Amino acid sequence: MAEATAVSPTAKKSKVFPSAAAALDGLVADNQTFAVGGFGLCGIPEALIAALRDSGVKGLTAISNNAGVDGFGLGQLLGTRQIRKMISSYVGENKEFERQYLSGELELEFNPQGTLAERLRAGGAGIPAFFTATGYGTIVAEGKETREIDGKHYVLETALKADVSLVKAWKADKAGNLVFRKTARNFNPACAMAGNVCVVEVEELVEIGDIDPDHVHLPGIYVDRIVVNATPEKRIEQRTVRGAK
Repeated sequence: MAEATAVSPTAKKSKVFPSAAAALDGLVADNQTFAVGGFGLCGIPEALIAALRDSGVKGLTAISNNAGVDGFGLGQLLGTRQIRKMISSYVGENKEFERQYLSGELELEFNPQGTLAERLRAGGAGIPAFFTATGYGTIVAEGKETREIDGKHYVLETALKADVSLVKAWKADKAGNLVFRKTARNFNPACAMAGNVCVVEVEELVEIGDIDPDHVHLPGIYVDRIVVNATPEKRIEQRTVRGAK
C-alpha cells in the first residue's frame, strides 16, 4: 500500500479566476436558476452579468430584486432573450422587461421586497418555508397556504435556491471572505448564501489575514470563485441635478 502524502493547505486550488468568463466556465448551462445580487444598479456584478450574456445560455430563471435597465445589468440578458422567468420585487426601470411581460414572452413572479429577501435568506439557511403577514388578503397570497397564529393571519412563503449565485462585493481575500459597501450589502449576502455555487466579483483582492475577522460580512465558506473587476462602470439609474437658483 502506498504511503499517504500530506497536502499543504497552501496547495489547495485557488478560488481566484483571471476573468469573468473563466469564472463562469463549466458552471453555466441552459435552464438554470441564477440569484443575482444588487439593489437597482448599485452593487450588481457587472462583469459577471456581461460574461453570462456572452456565454449564450438561455431559458434562465433570474432571482433578483430588480431587472436592471435597458441595455445594462440584467437588462442585457432580457435584450438577448436569455431570461425566461424573473423572480423580482421591483421592475419599473426597464421598458424591455415591460414589453416582454405584457406580450407574454416573460414569466414574472412578483414578491414584496422583504419577502424576497427572506426567501433568499431562508434558502441559504436551509429553512424550507416560513410564515409572514406580508401579502395576506392580497393577490400575493392567492394559491398559498395561510394560517392564523395568535390571532393574526399569515401566508406561507417557500425558500428560494439557485444553481448559481452572481454577487458583487467591495473586497475579498483569497479565501473568499467578503466585505460589502453600503447599499451593495442589501441583497448580495442573501443571494450568495442561496446558491449551490457562488461566484463573486470584487473591486479589491487582498491576502488571507488582511481583513479583520470582525469586519467580514460574509465568510468564505459561501464563496466558490472570485474575479477582480477593479474599475466597474457603476451606472446611475436616474441622475437628478438641482437647477440653478
